[in-house]
Amino acid sequence: MFKFIRKVILYLFVAHLIYIVVLKWVNPPFTITQVQQGFEQGKFKRDYIAYDEMGRNIKLAVIGSEDQKFPVHNGFDMDGIQEAIEKNKEGKKLRGGSTISQQVAKNVFLWQGRSWLRKGLEVYFTFMIEKIWGKQRILEMYLNTSEMGIGVFGVEAASEYYFNKPAKDLTKNEAARIAAALPLPRKYNVNPPSSFISRRASHIERQMRNIQGSTDLEKVLGE
Repeated sequence: MFKFIRKVILYLFVAHLIYIVVLKWVNPPFTITQVQQGFEQGKFKRDYIAYDEMGRNIKLAVIGSEDQKFPVHNGFDMDGIQEAIEKNKEGKKLRGGSTISQQVAKNVFLWQGRSWLRKGLEVYFTFMIEKIWGKQRILEMYLNTSEMGIGVFGVEAASEYYFNKPAKDLTKNEAARIAAALPLPRKYNVNPPSSFISRRASHIERQMRNIQGSTDLEKVLGE
């Protein structure tokens, strides 16, 4: 029995490793979240696009909003994690310290929810994609697989859904509004924007201006 379990674990590890390597160049046919939400919401809109078709504004918007240390960290923002721990200890609104890399690991390979098992697997997949994919592929996958509305996945589908235009043509404000809704994309209205989205989008636009100029960021943006 021990040998059988060891073989199963080994086969699963090898299979996952091969899948991670394949996804460096090939988009996933589906994710657990996409399947789940497709059934629950009764709709599914997705359109994968290449990294250079996404445009600069949406890349800046999600980095400025979600993870400003993305160009330089190794997949984990230790300062952000410590801050989240302190906030949670104080009894304030529960928040995470997840980076863009961690969110991709969860969205592409795992299921939604909170458990030590899922968190442990998230750490493993985050480490692996940072080593195998690199920053541009991670950000590309994030922008292609993230839920950005009710049954809407990926920035191209979101851009067409909200603004009737391709993602590369999004203005700074439009990109910021999509990024502003990412914590709870099924709750907030992007177009027309709710008061919360308008305020948060204005903040994100300021962050977009503030973070520009660094060599590390420009390497990620690919420009």
